[in-house]
Amino acid sequence: MIQINENSPKAIYQQVYDGLLNLIVLKVLSADDKLPSVRELALMLKINPNTIQKAYKALEQDGFIYSLPGKGNFVMPDKDVKRVYESTLEKDLKIMIHSWLGLGVKKDQILGAVHNILEAYDDRS
Repeated sequence: MIQINENSPKAIYQQVYDGLLNLIVLKVLSADDKLPSVRELALMLKINPNTIQKAYKALEQDGFIYSLPGKGNFVMPDKDVKRVYESTLEKDLKIMIHSWLGLGVKKDQILGAVHNILEAYDDRS
């Protein structure tokens, strides 16, 4: 289920986008599953339909869903979702690294931080 936080600094359409993307990535919504109509989701979340439309449009532009005129919006096939999501994560990582470098953090420190994070995941296994 998608949660909207009225106190979040994130725009509501972005919260809807993130919530749907999370459901897609976690495979709660599978390839070719039909998404609720704009009106249905707006009623469920008690928000303006234009906000849902904006989130759906962004998800479609980013390659996570596709639209069939007169039929609705559907989840992209798994392989495409995985490829697009990995690309999105890579862009986010580039932005973070650029920010760190802009703060004067050295390459070795960044690599050390990444190494520590990955080590923490290894310890969970």
